[in-house]
Amino acid sequence: MQTILLAGGLGSRLAEETVAIPKPMVEVGGRPIITRVMDIYSHFGHKDFIVAAGYKSLSLKQYFANYHLIANNITVAVDSGKMDLTPAQPGGWNVSVVDTGPKTMTSGRIRRLKEWLKPGPFMVTYSDGVGNIDINALIEFHKSHGKLATVTAVQPPARFGNIELAGDRVEAFTEKVRRRNTWINGGYFVFEPEVMDYFVDDMEPLEQSPLTQMAQDCELMAYKHDGFWHPMDTIRDRNTLNELCEEETPPWMRFNEELPSDITALAI
Repeated sequence: MQTILLAGGLGSRLAEETVAIPKPMVEVGGRPIITRVMDIYSHFGHKDFIVAAGYKSLSLKQYFANYHLIANNITVAVDSGKMDLTPAQPGGWNVSVVDTGPKTMTSGRIRRLKEWLKPGPFMVTYSDGVGNIDINALIEFHKSHGKLATVTAVQPPARFGNIELAGDRVEAFTEKVRRRNTWINGGYFVFEPEVMDYFVDDMEPLEQSPLTQMAQDCELMAYKHDGFWHPMDTIRDRNTLNELCEEETPPWMRFNEELPSDITALAI
């Protein structure tokens, strides 16, 4: 199944980084975050990607055009220039980078990729959020309900430390996130081809009219993921993800340790 990676936005809240490169190219643990997202899909055997580029699209094109040099060790005969590649890390990705316009919004970017998609359902996600989401379980859930669209619902990470209270008395300051029945759009969508009928305006964000209309038409279901998920919206987020990369296996790749995902349908 093909996966569209939305990678064309300005990333204004990361302006310190994105003045020179697009947001998906901001590095986490020494690699662009877009490749961290691709790792998640690749773990489950989904390696056919279409990058919906826009802002500074040339940076993305150049990166993937030269990825064979990044992902392999090289031996060069300096006289002839002949080069032999020896795989240094598993990959096997097929990546199309398509310029969908510098100011196009997310639903328009998907619409502009219609001719690049094979028949059948496809996946879409943002290029700046990572989570240990069981992609194959997500697909099975999508197939089970027979609707046009599935969004992965996640619980937002704590942005600030919590105060633990006993009545009015402060017991402790903690970073622990309390589980609440609060769900947000975490990306990681599965769409049937018919969703293209909802994408009619290049300047319409996916999260506004298209998803709202699908919900009103009872065509949008949610796969609830209560494992790890974290976006990269700010410099603080980037720093947090960099710290997590110092662990032997970052939490978004610990699929065998994830909490069970509740795949009960959720009205959006």
